[in-house]
Amino acid sequence: MLTSVLDFLIRNLLEFLILLLLARFYLQAAKVSFRHPLGQFVLALTNWVVLPVRKIIPPIKGYDTTSLMMAWITAFVMHSVLLAITPWPFDFSSGASIVALVLTATLELIKMSLYLLFAAVIGQALMSWLSPYNPLMPTLTGLTAPFLRPIQKIIPPIGGVDISPLLLILVIQLILNVVIAQLEPMILQSVRMIG
Repeated sequence: MLTSVLDFLIRNLLEFLILLLLARFYLQAAKVSFRHPLGQFVLALTNWVVLPVRKIIPPIKGYDTTSLMMAWITAFVMHSVLLAITPWPFDFSSGASIVALVLTATLELIKMSLYLLFAAVIGQALMSWLSPYNPLMPTLTGLTAPFLRPIQKIIPPIGGVDISPLLLILVIQLILNVVIAQLEPMILQSVRMIG
């Protein structure tokens, strides 16, 4: 019972931090203004971890590598702690276990990035119908445009309706529910067999 509660708390708190760090990275990469309340919220909740580490890990080619690296480190720590509190014995000193944890942390970033993109696409689609002049629209457009444009080039609007968000959502769901849903347990199972 205690293990389940700890698992729930650790996973949810650290995944929220990973989402915030990734949001900070993607907002900066998309050159979206942080003046919007959403940007201010992300900065306020991540400055404590990003700013001190930025002295050690500087931006590379204009990208906020500190936020990305801290998101990955958080994912690595989260999965290490979650594995440590499970009833299965693990050999964390084994090279294969470290490789599996590195892969799991990387997969976690991909998964959280897809969740962020999914939320941005849904938010943009809803606002384009309900409130197209909402101040959040440029932020959402900045995040989704690089993914929607290639689809729009292949499939133009049908009857004046842009279906690229729907297709992007289907692709995201396919990756999350088929590819990642199978990879994650397979990698973690390899750690269990090693232990």
